[in-house]
Amino acid sequence: MSSFSGNPALEEFWHPVARACDVNPGPVSVQLLGKNYAIWQSGNGEFTAVADRCPHREAPLSAGCVTEGNLACAYHGWVFASGGVCVRVPSAEPELAISPRAHLQTYALVERYGLLWLCPKTSGEAIPLISQEDDSEYRRINTPVDIWQTSSPRLTDNFMDFSHFPFVHTATFGNPEETVIPKLELGPLEDGFYGYRYGVNASNPSAASATSGQASDIVEREMTTGFQLPFAVRSTIRYRSGLHHILLLLTTPRDDISSYFTFVVWRNDDFSTPADEIISFDLAIGAEDKAMLEKIGGTLPLDLKETVNVQSDKPSVEWRRQFANLLESGLGDS
Repeated sequence: MSSFSGNPALEEFWHPVARACDVNPGPVSVQLLGKNYAIWQSGNGEFTAVADRCPHREAPLSAGCVTEGNLACAYHGWVFASGGVCVRVPSAEPELAISPRAHLQTYALVERYGLLWLCPKTSGEAIPLISQEDDSEYRRINTPVDIWQTSSPRLTDNFMDFSHFPFVHTATFGNPEETVIPKLELGPLEDGFYGYRYGVNASNPSAASATSGQASDIVEREMTTGFQLPFAVRSTIRYRSGLHHILLLLTTPRDDISSYFTFVVWRNDDFSTPADEIISFDLAIGAEDKAMLEKIGGTLPLDLKETVNVQSDKPSVEWRRQFANLLESGLGDS
């Protein structure tokens, strides 16, 4: 199975598509599972998502403008309120009723963790929980939503794996002396994630000192890495100093071969170091992943027989198994 983005099972999940601060007021064009949407913010702060297509002559609504919370199409000026209702057709006589066919279907869109999450269908699935979001000892730091020219399964497979650290992350935290991966045991983690616990002696160059809070060349990290279907991965890092650095790695399939990627950080530091200094090292790590993954074409085979796997691949293999089962359930419902 190579194509996955058209699978109906994925439409039942919430997918992050933009930072809320980047839709102020919009409109912004986003792509999810091969379909285009326009999102904007009304005057009362409500966010709305609709298909990026005017019902009149199919112009992209994301090319329009938002005035007083309403979205106006750039082609003929048709105006839509936050609920998708067409409230004005400039070329029509004012006393004429607007056809119900002019109204837009809206899609579920919510703000969580500073991000806008879109669900194409009514969702029975929850947005991943990060309990530190409501803990005053932690601060949250958001990063931009970037487009990666690689398939979402490849990103998730990569984030579940740490055997690539000494080879891909040579300019950041990868330790060339630590290539052997000990036996990994998978199981439930906090907040509903599923994955593994492990320790890493990570390189700590000067550029990493703001993130690690330490100046030594090598730092000990106690870590967990776990996933929630379909594409959320949480990595937690705990240093001996008591510093806790949590990353929620979020991948959204634009289509089969391109993705949105962003990550959110929670930290229990003293809040004194500027946020951009904290995340600059993590952004450099992500750039290394991106450079490698964009060299690999196509989608990741979900049939485990199509790739060679070893013991260190156990976490990503388990994610692939569960993801393949999810897609099979969607195909059965279609």
